[in-house]
Amino acid sequence: MEGLGLALAIGIVFGLAAFGGALGASLVISRTIEGVARQPEARGNLMGLMFLGMGLVEAIPIIAVAVGFILYGRLG
Repeated sequence: MEGLGLALAIGIVFGLAAFGGALGASLVISRTIEGVARQPEARGNLMGLMFLGMGLVEAIPIIAVAVGFILYGRLG
């Protein structure tokens, strides 16, 4: 029974990591597009901040996937 619970936990970790990363990335990009639409002259600054924000947003799902692989290693 412990193996089944761990397998479910791995699936949930991977699923939530993918969902959270996609949601965060879409919010960052949509806000950047809104900012560029309002102030086209600030495009360079906004794009730089967007890439920084995307890196921070994607760090959490990458860590979650690493945790999922650690759990997967304990499953076998």
